[in-house]
Amino acid sequence: QVQLVESGGGSVQSGGSLRLSCATSGYSYRRNCLGWFRQAPGKEREGVAGICSDGTTRYAYGVRGRFTISQDNAKNTLYLQMNSLKPEDTAMYYCAATANPEKFWLRLDVDFFVYWGQGTQVTVSS
Repeated sequence: QVQLVESGGGSVQSGGSLRLSCATSGYSYRRNCLGWFRQAPGKEREGVAGICSDGTTRYAYGVRGRFTISQDNAKNTLYLQMNSLKPEDTAMYYCAATANPEKFWLRLDVDFFVYWGQGTQVTVSS
């Protein structure tokens, strides 16, 4: 059974940093992708960053240069380093994972990912 458990969220002031973690269990990183999504109240869930087993990464336009996605296969953990945080980054952040997609091409679409964590809240104050 695949499980994804996020941690590391919290409240910070604008310009601050946070590092989110997503511990995975029962999951194979081989030929798969992992991603971070976020959802603010009243808005749709949106992709933030993704990474695949071939090293491919992809970022949403608004976080490029500020956020960095990485994974530690030995620890079965996905990370999201978030720097220069802005109030508009406030949202619930979710970890997601694919299930050996037929088309192995990373895209930050909700329907590309099969497994989801419960989320961790990030609040950035001005």
